Amino acid sequence: MFANIAVAVAKIIMGNLTKSSSMTADGFHSITDGSSNIIGLIGIGIAAKPIDDDHPYGHRKFETLTGLFIVGMLVFIGFKIITDAITKCMNPIIPEITIESLIVMMITLYINIFVAKYENKMGIVLNSTILISDSMHTRSDIYVTIGVLTALIAIKLGAPPIVDGLASFIVAIFILRAAYEIFKVASNILVDSTAVDARKIEEIAMAQKSVKGVHKIRSRGTIDDMHIDMHILADSQLSLEETHRLAHEIQDNLRKELNNNVDVIVHLEPYKDDNI
Repeated sequence: MFANIAVAVAKIIMGNLTKSSSMTADGFHSITDGSSNIIGLIGIGIAAKPIDDDHPYGHRKFETLTGLFIVGMLVFIGFKIITDAITKCMNPIIPEITIESLIVMMITLYINIFVAKYENKMGIVLNSTILISDSMHTRSDIYVTIGVLTALIAIKLGAPPIVDGLASFIVAIFILRAAYEIFKVASNILVDSTAVDARKIEEIAMAQKSVKGVHKIRSRGTIDDMHIDMHILADSQLSLEETHRLAHEIQDNLRKELNNNVDVIVHLEPYKDDNI
């Protein structure tokens, strides 16, 4: 969070000093990185709350919900940059490109690369949706900064000043694209899209000798908050104790193959030839 805020302040100050709309736009993009970190902290704090009477499945979806707030911020900033870029293209101003401004962009680029890689790595280790989504957001900032840096160097070498305004459009496109990617991930979780391929679940369940068939397989959630339920056809001659043990074996195998925290519900049915 502090790294993203520092990067944003540096870009905005230098962008205003050099009168570069693309650098200033990139700075506002970086502000959304820092703001999304704050929103993420709040979301993770709520998501970490234990199960209660009103939330029997826990609060984990609040982490995903924060992703939609990040989307809203990105869309707002993206269209704001587009309107400013149109004004700049209609009334182009020659940016005062200095060595100092290029150095600032190079330093912020390095910081963005480090933050994006570290956040994505920890998101995978911790199975955190918000960290992985936020790393996607920061990764878009890397490409944006490279584009702005290229535009500034081009102007320094004699390209027309309108290039600066056009670079702002590119910044906006990347921001809106990041918003779409985060929205797609968050919405799939919130509407309970399939979390695991049913064929994989069936394969794991059928590995048990006593299992004669699997159907009505459903899955939802995320890697760290996954729910699976299915109907299992088992030999009708099995005792209650044996079917109970079978259900636990299937649950244990699914947790071993997918995730230790996955919640598995197995509905056992007696196997008959007419079930096939």
